[in-house]
Amino acid sequence: MSEPRLHIAVACGGTGGHLCPGLATAAELKARGHRVTLWLTGKAREREAAAEWDGAVIDVPSEGFQFGWHPRSLLTVARLAGAVARGRGRMKKDRPDVVLAMGSYASVGPLAAARMLGVPIVLHEANVLPGRANALFARTAACVGVTFEETRHYLRGRRVVHTGMPLRRGLNPGRTEPPAFEGVLRLLVMGGSRGAHALNETLPHALARVQSRGHRVCVTHLAGDEDRDGTAARYGEAGVEHDTRAFCGDMDALYRMTHLAVCRAGASTCAELSAYGIPALFVPYPHATADHQTLNARQLEKRAAADIVAQDQLTPEWLADYLLSFFARPERLQRMSAASRGSGIGRDPAALADLVEEAGRPQP
Repeated sequence: MSEPRLHIAVACGGTGGHLCPGLATAAELKARGHRVTLWLTGKAREREAAAEWDGAVIDVPSEGFQFGWHPRSLLTVARLAGAVARGRGRMKKDRPDVVLAMGSYASVGPLAAARMLGVPIVLHEANVLPGRANALFARTAACVGVTFEETRHYLRGRRVVHTGMPLRRGLNPGRTEPPAFEGVLRLLVMGGSRGAHALNETLPHALARVQSRGHRVCVTHLAGDEDRDGTAARYGEAGVEHDTRAFCGDMDALYRMTHLAVCRAGASTCAELSAYGIPALFVPYPHATADHQTLNARQLEKRAAADIVAQDQLTPEWLADYLLSFFARPERLQRMSAASRGSGIGRDPAALADLVEEAGRPQP
């Protein structure tokens, strides 16, 4: 006898780091025959990212927390209360069997509503250090899926399952072999959806130094919308061949041709690089909450899959010397690649989907 079809709410609004894995898991659950409703915040960038979603969408406007005293504090609390009230009203009309929340401020409304109505909750924590929303609701969740094994230390006493980060649609790492190193270093530079100005400033000058030593680097630089033209101009002034784009629509193909990435250390970036076995030099975003990007990067560094440099230590001279070391010891790329792939951080959405199904079915 087949299992009953579930109604599943997936709260994945906020940043791309929450939305993309949420969409991937929602698609997996929908493919299994369940009725899946996305809960977003109504922002334009969410709608753009979810353009291919052909299921129901509920928008509950929300915004990030404002901790401590600040003129915005009362407004934040008021808006949060409004999000909870709207979420409860919508959820009461069409009660789901289970709610999956991917973290971020956008999940607070639907999670609070689910708790009021007695709907089971499944959380997914992307980063090593649990975010505020997940920390708030973890004690009453049926289970928490985590990207990093190390997150267990922050969620003791709760049911925690290492699901990894669900990889977004369009990524198919399979058993991809890293590209052979034949004297040309294939470099991928990423700063996230909005780019990273420090990387955009430093890379062209660093690569000019590498080039002056007689070595070739083939660089693809995803600079973000705001700084694409400026970054391309810097490469031109430095006399460095480059492929500078605002973003890339086919990351699968790009990952398959990359020897080394220089990038931020958001959880999705860490997961995707590890799935493809790509070594990384992480430059954690220095203003991230609780320095969580450094904690993410350290999990790959301690596996010898990545290196870390603080943004204030990233100079063209330092970076050029770092890149030149791979021409002297190219075998290190192979060792780092194997270590990265073995980390188990980036995974198929099926593992998290299994947890959601389990939580949504009546227990005997």
